[in-house]
Amino acid sequence: MSEYLVIVESPAKAKTIERYLGKKYKVKASMGHIRDLPKSQMGVDAEHNFQPKYITIRGKGPVLKELKTAAKKAKKVFLAADPDREGEAIAWHLAHSLDLDIHSDCRVVFNEITKDAIKESFKHPRPINTDLVDAQQARRVLDRLVGYNISPLLWKKVKKGLSAGRVQSVAVRLIIDRENEIKNFVPEEYWTIVADFKKGKDVFQGAFYGVNGKKVELKSENDVKSILSQIKGKEFDIASVSKKERKRNPAPPFTTSSLQQEAARKLNFRTKKTMMLAQQLYEGIDLGKEGTVGLITYMRTDSTRISEVAQTEAVNFIEQQYGKEFARSEQRKDKKSSNAQDAHEAIRPTSTMREPNSLKEFLSRDQLRLYKLIWERFVASQMAQAVMDTMSVDLKNGDILFRANGSKLKFPGFMKVYVEGTDDQTDEKEKFLPEMEEGEKVKSEVIDPKQHFTQPPPRYSEARLVKTLEELGIGRPSTYSPTLDTIQKRGYVALENKRFIPTELGEIVLELIMEFFPEILDVAFTAKMESDLDEIEEGKIEWVKIIDEFYKGFHKNLLKAEQEMEKVEIKDEEAGEDCELCGHPMVFKMGRYGKFMACSNFPDCRNTKPIVKEIGVKCPKCNEGNIIERKSKKKRIFYGCDRYPECDFLSWDKPIERKCPKCEQLLVEKKLKKGVQVQCTNCDYKEKTVE
Repeated sequence: MSEYLVIVESPAKAKTIERYLGKKYKVKASMGHIRDLPKSQMGVDAEHNFQPKYITIRGKGPVLKELKTAAKKAKKVFLAADPDREGEAIAWHLAHSLDLDIHSDCRVVFNEITKDAIKESFKHPRPINTDLVDAQQARRVLDRLVGYNISPLLWKKVKKGLSAGRVQSVAVRLIIDRENEIKNFVPEEYWTIVADFKKGKDVFQGAFYGVNGKKVELKSENDVKSILSQIKGKEFDIASVSKKERKRNPAPPFTTSSLQQEAARKLNFRTKKTMMLAQQLYEGIDLGKEGTVGLITYMRTDSTRISEVAQTEAVNFIEQQYGKEFARSEQRKDKKSSNAQDAHEAIRPTSTMREPNSLKEFLSRDQLRLYKLIWERFVASQMAQAVMDTMSVDLKNGDILFRANGSKLKFPGFMKVYVEGTDDQTDEKEKFLPEMEEGEKVKSEVIDPKQHFTQPPPRYSEARLVKTLEELGIGRPSTYSPTLDTIQKRGYVALENKRFIPTELGEIVLELIMEFFPEILDVAFTAKMESDLDEIEEGKIEWVKIIDEFYKGFHKNLLKAEQEMEKVEIKDEEAGEDCELCGHPMVFKMGRYGKFMACSNFPDCRNTKPIVKEIGVKCPKCNEGNIIERKSKKKRIFYGCDRYPECDFLSWDKPIERKCPKCEQLLVEKKLKKGVQVQCTNCDYKEKTVE
């Protein structure tokens, strides 16, 4: 009876913690939740205050039996699940299953799995926070009421296997609304005039700004001709020179959302992959002689707060590594979202001194890349501002005004370590301007007018969708990744070129929900529900009251939908060819990764094949086949001959129809960081990069 029992969720976490606590402690894993609502029925009693009916999850019997045996032998049981709503609920369910007093000091929480953090947390055990449990329970009950009432309706009226959830329905709506914006978009013509100016030996660029000091937009070729006709000769007067110093702050440390966005932009990771790797780094990695160590703090958070200990360590590291002037001298107040939960810290390394390069031999390639991203972002957040020298020059020819802007880095500050990415990939580049004084003259070498058209808004990438959901106050850190996963699994949306496109099924389901359950799709309503859950967590309102308010209107809509919703038959679009196995027509289907062809005689015939996309180029190797677009197992596009395996021509770069003017060989479009460049596959011929 001298032993203490500690229960956590995962074996990896158990292994790390047991090493820190010593022989008196036995650490076991519950493998996530032990109890949940039953899958086979609603499990929520709407007649009696929405009381949930919890059962032991199928397959968890042996785990629970083992935990009960260990708990009986233990002097005291500590519940050390994750420090959030879900973790508190796991602890609460364990307490009920093991007959522990929830008001006793049985709950232990820590934000990082390090020796100091673990030992400190065990000095301050606390009772289970029932407000946190109620917030998790309210979300679970709410989602069950929505899902288990609307889903059977969709099965009856549309097809089996469909579901509807609060957050996932809003996510689908955003994707469909964006698609409609793109379809209805009418491009508008506009023009720019860019000139190359020469001062001495230096050449720099300036763009047309306006007339008589007022900004003028060029809408047509006639506007451009009018401006060009007013420019007399090649000489321009330097009308004004403005020099300023601009300071730039580093980005704050990562929250769950910003980590998912940046990992998508910089590492090309899907949200699911980012969270899986972050979980591994948090729970502990075997570092050889040092043993198993948690490398980052808890990865589900929407706070950018950092502990004083972590700040001090980071500043000491920065001063040693880069010099005192690179360390953050004052505490900047990072912007905090109005609905951020400030319960724990931002995502950061558990020790700044553990540099990414020192961990190479212990981490997988992707673990190391994510750790490096988190480490660099955190270190940069504790560094000094970057300082830019900017210069703006107005150049006049009569009444016509051109403007040239330049900048150069005066002091790199945090940029020495890390610069935040952007969705639009417009990285800041230094643009040098020669020294100029008011009253001097420069010559225009080339004046180049260009026609442009406004572009529709881009489709959502995973990163952009997560950012939008967060900005709208929909969902929480733990919900983003499973939400994106669910809407793809259900076939409501597909990823095409890493952008979400809605499917016909998604549009049909959304239309039905919009007609009968408009509040489910109301962005403001869903965001209000999230803030209500936060208020439950803070002990300000009763969870039953919130559910009851929602259910009254929802139940009325449900009764109406059961009577009035009409059956929808989804007819598959025919592909124009027959199945080579059974002769039935092939039809187009939409899967998780886009369109494919399938036999209409399914399930008797399960023949499927990819849609062949020709690019209009003859195979340069056999001169008989055509080049088609293919996809690798990892969904990366490549190009090959349609006579494969007879002809084995393959190319990652897209071949084009023209031949190289220099050697008559194959030209390809090479994707670069900043656009596409046409290159020869045989000689050094290259064309200008097109963005």
